[in-house]
This record gives sequence, structure tokens and C-alpha cells, in this order.
Amino acid sequence: MYSSDPNASLANPLEITSVTRHQVTVDGAALPYTATTGHMHALSLGTGAARASFFYVAYTLDGAAPATRPVTFFYNGGPGSATVWLHLGSFGPKRLASGMPAQTLPTPYPLVDNAETLLDVSDLVFVDAVGVGYSQAIAPHTNRTFYGVDADGEVFRDFVMRYAIVNNRSSSPKFLYGESYGGPRTAVLADLLESAGVRLAGVVLQSPAMDYNSNCDIGSAQPCTGFIPSYSATGAWFSLTTPAPATAELPTFLTQMRTFATTEFDPAVRALNAGAPPSAVLLDRMAANTGLRRTAWEAQLNRGPTYYRVNLAPGTLSGRYDTRVTLPNNSLPGQEIDPSSTLISPSFQFRITEYLSGTLRYTTPSTYMLLSNAINTWNFSHDGRTLPDTLPDLAAAIVQNPRLKVLALNGYHDVATPFFTTERDLARLGTNPNVQVRNYVGGHMTYLDDNSRRQMKADLAQWYGSALAN
Repeated sequence: MYSSDPNASLANPLEITSVTRHQVTVDGAALPYTATTGHMHALSLGTGAARASFFYVAYTLDGAAPATRPVTFFYNGGPGSATVWLHLGSFGPKRLASGMPAQTLPTPYPLVDNAETLLDVSDLVFVDAVGVGYSQAIAPHTNRTFYGVDADGEVFRDFVMRYAIVNNRSSSPKFLYGESYGGPRTAVLADLLESAGVRLAGVVLQSPAMDYNSNCDIGSAQPCTGFIPSYSATGAWFSLTTPAPATAELPTFLTQMRTFATTEFDPAVRALNAGAPPSAVLLDRMAANTGLRRTAWEAQLNRGPTYYRVNLAPGTLSGRYDTRVTLPNNSLPGQEIDPSSTLISPSFQFRITEYLSGTLRYTTPSTYMLLSNAINTWNFSHDGRTLPDTLPDLAAAIVQNPRLKVLALNGYHDVATPFFTTERDLARLGTNPNVQVRNYVGGHMTYLDDNSRRQMKADLAQWYGSALAN
């Protein structure tokens, strides 16, 4: 039985896989593919000893030469999240049709063929972190052994290297695709892989939390400057800003909000910390630019996202991952749920279980664990800091591989890892044409928005082409 308990481990795990064959149509072309579902041991780079049994689902295009075919490794974050969100939500050959941000479709959401799958561009490997899904540590290690920034990055490195060797992918162009905490994992992993002699073609950072110290919602006492444009996007969505731009006008509006956040809000918060109260003009502009009432900003200028999404519309609770998704606020203060997570999680749980056992023919009596409590005991320290800043890791990977392509994808309506915070973090890498950011209408999981997913696929296909040409 697979367990998410921090102290759980496997004594004598087997590398057993189920292999099935399928077909998906992309742009009118039928793509036959093979799905390989099961476990692979991550072997220690130093000793070759088995450290963890990783559960993964790999989709490979039939008839393609594995040695030259691109391969992309996908993983979610948490820490303590399975990769079900990317697997059944983004660019695999199947996806949940949730219709987000609308809440009108019956649940569980149907699993449908994904016309925007990336399988026409790259083979896809969706892998779960240790302690979630069906991944688990191998004795004498326990799941907790890998609950930390550095240990997690190292065991993921060992899996990627083992997968490449076993499947004749050592010479394949390799890509990493990490979401949320998967962003900092990607930076650490990219540095470790490059240091181990594994050359990467590119990394994709989906709504990443690259520097925990720059996010005022994680424990930083600094100004919430990176959140202000996301508040503005949210207020605009609900027609609460003045003006309330149309969707087509949103990028221009948010360019103005970046400037406002940087040149007016940020200095005012720092001045307030030094004893100078904000001006009446600024308070008026805060209300007009975010939709949150003036008295709220007057009472406290440096507002975090929880207050904003609870108080933007009285009696209504907006999502953290996607502020466009709302529910009546029946929560006790301090115990507010996230509608954008609560509404979709049961469908993902139901469909991944059904899909693995039915379509992919992988069976186990264990429960597929979407989320574990790993975050409660996670060792976030990294490079001498209590909370991780992984921009230096990404910079180190780029130094080792100057051709490395970096693409960050963000949603305007995400107040977990705001798009402007990502932009500000990546700006620390300096001017580098290989580092790009793309923002879309939507939340943390921008791919759940049908229009944005289609645009993301087009952008990703173009980006992959440039990375492979590079």
C-alpha cells in the first residue's frame, strides 16, 4: 500500500508498468501514442542505491525516434501536491473540461480528448513527488527524507537521469515544466542536472514562487507591491475599478497598474513604515484601481491577498488561485476556503482514479493522494536562508548552459503567486532574450480557462520551436 505518511517507506518495491496505446487528434492530424504508467526507482547519483519509487505516466508519440524526440517532465508543487492538476488539466492527451471560471457544468467534470495537448511537440512525462500520488520513499529512507528544498531537488534529479537512461532519452532535448512550488523546484533541479552533465533545452515556470522572500503573503514584511496589479485585474473582472477595462484593454490597464504599484504604492508603504501616513489622493487611487473600498486601504495600506479576496465583495469569497471564482462566504474568519480549489478538487480526484484504473489499466488498492501534509514539516531553508530564493539556482543553470530557454506563464487573476511578482523576480536575472514571460486571463492554473489554454498552446509550440532551433 502506498502512503503519504511522512514516516512511510517501501521495503521491496517493484518497477511495474502498464503499457496502453491510444490516439488523439491535434489540428486535424491523428497522433497515435503509447502511455506507460507505473513506477521507476530514483537511484542515488553517488552510490546508485534506490532512494524513492516515483509514480509517473509517460506519453510517447508512436513512430518517433526516442533518441532525438523532445521529452518534457511535468510536476506540480505544494509542497505536497500530486501532479494531477497538470496531468489532467493542462497539456496531456486528456483533460478535464471544467469550463472555469464558470461554475455551471455538472460535476464530476468530464474527461475529454485534449486538442491542445503538447504531444505533437514533445513526449510528456507527468511525475508525482515523493509522498503524493503513488510515489513513496524506499527504505531505509522515509517520505520525510525528501521533504526539503535540497533533498527534493536531488531526488527529482535522480529520477530524471534514471528515466533518460532506461528509456534511451539521454540525447533527447529535455524540458522541465513546474507549477507553483514546482517553479523553485525547477530552478534547483535545472542547476543540479546541468551540474551532473545533463543538458536542458528549456524550462517552463507555471505560476512560480521563485523567491519566497519577495511574496508578502508567505511571511515577508515587505510591501505587497507584486499583488497590486492582480488586485486591479480582479477588480476589473467584477467591474469594480474606475475605469473597468474590457478584456481586450486589460494588458494596457495592467501596464499602468504595474507603474502605479511601483512608483506610488510601494514608496507610500515604505513611507508609512517610517511614520508618514498615505495621502488622500493615494487612498482614492487605491480604491479606484483595485475595487476595494477606500476605508479598507485607509485602515491598513499594505493589504495581503486574504483580506482582499474576503472583503472585495461583502458576503462573497473570491478564490486564491483564481479570484474570478467565487462562493458565498460562510467561512469563519481565518478559516476561509479557496473556491477556485474547492470546486475543482473532487472532480480531479474522481477522474484520476477512474482514468488510471480504466483507461491506463493501472490498478492498486491504494488511494491516489492529491495533497499530503508535507508542507507542515517541509525544510524550506536553502542556501543559508530560512525561506528559499531560487533565482541564484536558475542563474547558475544559465551560466552552465547559456542557451537555456526560460519561459514563465502566469495568470492575471492569481493572488497566490502574482504575475507581477514573477516579473519582478525574473528581472533579477538581467536582460536575457532567453528569459521570457507570458501572462494570460485566468488564475494559477491558466490552462483551465479554455481561451487561455489555446493561446498558451500556441505560445508554447512557438517557444519549443525556438528552443529546439537554439
